[in-house]
Amino acid sequence: MGRKPKDENYLERIPVRPEGLEWSVDTEGIVTLEVENKGAMNRIAQKLLKKPKISYIHLDEIGSFVWPLMDGERDITEIGAQMDAHFGEKIHPTYERLAQFFKILESYGFVQWKTR
Repeated sequence: MGRKPKDENYLERIPVRPEGLEWSVDTEGIVTLEVENKGAMNRIAQKLLKKPKISYIHLDEIGSFVWPLMDGERDITEIGAQMDAHFGEKIHPTYERLAQFFKILESYGFVQWKTR
């Protein structure tokens, strides 16, 4: 997985789910990420403040549609086309929403990028 070169078109980036990040899909199609809270500060918070060892993050309908498509094969353009076909105008502007979604995922370490 590599960093984004400066001259790369953002829409040609290929998102990949990080290895080791567990996730599941419920009967309504909503994806839940299971994030283990590691590290010394988290262990202290777990003991003193009864914080959970695992946090469950529930994606919304659109995020739950995108998550399984992050397979290391499809680029953002392809994912956007599938979103348009599935949701129609409900998600416009598609690519701006996708860019924001991936920025959020990246800020939490929930996406990696495959180099071509």
